[in-house]
Amino acid sequence: MAKLSIIGIGPGSMENMTIRAYDTIKNADVIVGYRFYIDLIRDLVQGKEIITTGMRGEMERCGMAVEKVRQGFDTALISTGDAGLYGMAGPVLEMAEGIDVEVIPGVTSAFAAAAELGAPIMHDFCAISLSDLLTPWDTIVKRLRCAGEGDFVITLYNPKSKGREGHLKKAVDILLEYRKADTPVGIVRNAGREGKERRITTLRDIDYDFVDMKTVLIIGNDSTYRKGDRIITPRGYRF
Repeated sequence: MAKLSIIGIGPGSMENMTIRAYDTIKNADVIVGYRFYIDLIRDLVQGKEIITTGMRGEMERCGMAVEKVRQGFDTALISTGDAGLYGMAGPVLEMAEGIDVEVIPGVTSAFAAAAELGAPIMHDFCAISLSDLLTPWDTIVKRLRCAGEGDFVITLYNPKSKGREGHLKKAVDILLEYRKADTPVGIVRNAGREGKERRITTLRDIDYDFVDMKTVLIIGNDSTYRKGDRIITPRGYRF
């Protein structure tokens, strides 16, 4: 019986992909994904049927992957990071009926970026996307305020695009109501893949021109501090 595997390939480099994800892709008949994601694993999918769409073709990709399984082909639908975090796991499980589906986890951008920065996510944290394409901005604002009030370490996804130049500045202004201006902030572009860049700054001094859609920001909580070129959020262990 054919199976649909929804796979998180991690941040994009082969060394940060899980063995299970690697093996499943190697054994699949059909690979479905956003063109940029396919390019990240091009060497791994040689000789397979490849189906790609553009950036906003998520539901189209899901539908084509499901149809391929119904035709009898083992199919891998890929997302970067983890397929269950802003990925394709949810849409597929909502639409798929009568087929075998498995979800294979991957390293998220938040964790790839955190590893580059040190240990900024050592305590309670949350992930918030600043994209209002599928989520109303008022809802995003509410989540930012709740996270700020709750003293969570905050990972910001989708911080800036051509159509959302000012959302990150608005988010930072909100968080400055709850955080000190010198709160450490780690900014990582292309975490875990070629072209990686990292900066450590403060909530007050973020360089908005450095940020794009391939960037993740990790904003510390009240106890987060900088140690050399690393960021640490203490868990509370005694030394």
